[in-house]
Amino acid sequence: KSSTNLASAYGIAVTGTMFITSVMLAVLARRIWKWSPFIIGLVVGVFFMPIYLKNRISTMPQFLTQRYNSTVSLIMAIFWLGLYILVNLTSILYLGALAVSAISGIGFMTCMWGLAIFAIIITIGGMKVIGFTDVIQVLFLIIGGLATTYLAVNLVSDPNNSLADSFTGLINGYKEMTANHSDHFHMILNKGQMMYPNSKGEMQDAYMELPGLVVLFGAMWIVNLNYWGCNQYITQRALGAELKTARHGILFAAFLKLLMPVIVTLPGIAAYALYQKGMFQSEMTVNGQLVADKAYPVLLSLLPAGLKGLSFAALTAAIVASLAGKANSISTIFTLDIFKKYLGKDKSEAQLVGIGRIVIVVSMIMAILISPLMGIDKEGGFQFVQQMTGLLSPGIFAAFIMGFFWKRTNSAGALFAIVGGFLIAFAMYKNVFPGADWTQVPFINRMGIVFLICVAVMIVLGFVLPDEKKGLEIDTSMFKVDKIFAIGASVVLAILVALYAYFW
Repeated sequence: KSSTNLASAYGIAVTGTMFITSVMLAVLARRIWKWSPFIIGLVVGVFFMPIYLKNRISTMPQFLTQRYNSTVSLIMAIFWLGLYILVNLTSILYLGALAVSAISGIGFMTCMWGLAIFAIIITIGGMKVIGFTDVIQVLFLIIGGLATTYLAVNLVSDPNNSLADSFTGLINGYKEMTANHSDHFHMILNKGQMMYPNSKGEMQDAYMELPGLVVLFGAMWIVNLNYWGCNQYITQRALGAELKTARHGILFAAFLKLLMPVIVTLPGIAAYALYQKGMFQSEMTVNGQLVADKAYPVLLSLLPAGLKGLSFAALTAAIVASLAGKANSISTIFTLDIFKKYLGKDKSEAQLVGIGRIVIVVSMIMAILISPLMGIDKEGGFQFVQQMTGLLSPGIFAAFIMGFFWKRTNSAGALFAIVGGFLIAFAMYKNVFPGADWTQVPFINRMGIVFLICVAVMIVLGFVLPDEKKGLEIDTSMFKVDKIFAIGASVVLAILVALYAYFW
């Protein structure tokens, strides 16, 4: 309930918690991943939030129980817990510790345990503490990020004087980057257009991760709509608010996301350019291999002492807030959607709170122990998160979107989408289907294929099996927006079209 007063800070909170994830874009220009959520956020604000709030949804498993049945909800809750602990917590802890260690010089494992302990303390304070932490630290993240971009691009134009601090150097550095590394500025890639070294030192085609126009008109929508609209970690920040407040917060998030390519991707390209010139060779390599995830922490060392300290504090706060938000989601889902329903029906609210706190501590310890074994350093943090999440995203999104807008969607169809979709995606990921080499198919395309299979089966089951008559309460007036949202959304879309036209 306390999130009502914080929902107007939804945009700040999301931007702050997404920052450490965005650090993983350091070497390759992936603007599509940072700019496409503008449209996605608007879609979520217009269509998803009204449905959640109208039907008094407070958790995502609760939606599945209300729309389908408790079996679908339980299975999805277990899947979410696995995803949040094995993928999200581990990646945030690992990459966060990598960044903090690179900047501070403190040991990697010490940083990981320190971040986890701080996150536990913050999480116990609840969503109100997490929200205020996000609001405070995002300002310094933006200031430090813009300053890092300014100094890094200046350094490209004048490697012998990193404190040139001139707009002439900024312009010259940008021109040099676009001239010598133009492939990093393309939004839509063709096969073979952009090759980059992976963690094994082998050249890899960026098309396998950003397959042409599919990123605009294909499965990229599944990735982002699932994350922004069907994810307890994100939606819980607005589910306690009234619709107008939630929508305005999401709109604010869309404007803030405009800065992400400037403060993350652009310095990432600068780091690549500087590395090609022979700078930061030792700082960005481990055992002779380039580690892209170290690029941003290395660049933060360019900041003046005072600003570097503030940026370091804000970055640490962002990591901790990300961990706390994820741990809060884990605790909420386990306590309310599993423990209370099946194990502790007679437990008091105080006892449930205690169970939730135990879950937070256990999940953090599990993530610390598991993270070095997940191969995050092998694939790169961003690729790891997207590919692992992509095993579940198609089925989850199919269950949600069909449940929203097609009344004949039934529990059997949702169960197939969630479980069957995961199994099909996992089989493609492991390339076990005979007669087909799925390793040559971009993972985004694989997600699209799995999604279409899930939807097709759900439609068939919807007609074959009896109608369960469990549609949600929906009327067209829910989707009307106020004038401020309409104007703001139009401005965001116009800016986005201009950016895509320029960087195509």
